[in-house]
Amino acid sequence: MGIIFDKPLIGVVMCQIDKGGHPTQMVHNKYLDAILSGGGIPLALPHGLMSAPHLLENAMTVLDGILLTGSPSNIEPHHYGESGSEALADPGRDALSFALIRYALDRQMPLLAICRGLQELVVATGGTLHRQLHQVPGLQEHREDEELLLDQQYAPAHEVWVEPGGLLAPLVNDCEKFWVNSLHQQGIRTTGDDLRIEARAGDGLIEAVSHRQHPFALAVQWHPEWHSATSALSSQLFEGFIAACRSVKKEARP
Repeated sequence: MGIIFDKPLIGVVMCQIDKGGHPTQMVHNKYLDAILSGGGIPLALPHGLMSAPHLLENAMTVLDGILLTGSPSNIEPHHYGESGSEALADPGRDALSFALIRYALDRQMPLLAICRGLQELVVATGGTLHRQLHQVPGLQEHREDEELLLDQQYAPAHEVWVEPGGLLAPLVNDCEKFWVNSLHQQGIRTTGDDLRIEARAGDGLIEAVSHRQHPFALAVQWHPEWHSATSALSSQLFEGFIAACRSVKKEARP
């Protein structure tokens, strides 16, 4: 019996950390597991792909989609027109993510972006960020309590209201609102013209966007990868993303 190559290959961006003095690139298992549960195959992408133009190009030719994960780091502020430094910077992640976004948008490759990934898509398309949401008058607390257990940190924290007629609504069976977790200190201040607002929190903060000229480039501020296999809404998001990637894979077959 022949091998059936029907599962799309999804590139997953990695983050740079220090592990006991060893420079280390990593991605949380929860993102890889969510892709596997949704029917795809994850492939971790190192920052070294940016060391020569042909390396990234070679890697992208075998991929059917891109996942931009959340991260403990933040985008350096000069990328969206602000001065100052970022204590939790990861410049290698910035460079690779922006390159992946350009590639995905130019070639109509499916893209799913989560938390930091949403912020990367916003900045890459001309938007700006609030650097400290808790200091913005009128906005609720969007950070997690790090003293709690992980299951409590990732528990539903607030509702989001879905905009009708977009990319997100049909993926969640046209549900008008639902609860999401909230583990971010930064968020969207403004979006560029190419992005469509897909959902907002009760305080008005934009919680999901999509690209107007792309069949599937969706970004969410919450973390659907957390226990995605047991959350119906999270499963639907990943299944929709994987289905879009599978369609690209079938179209690319000779």
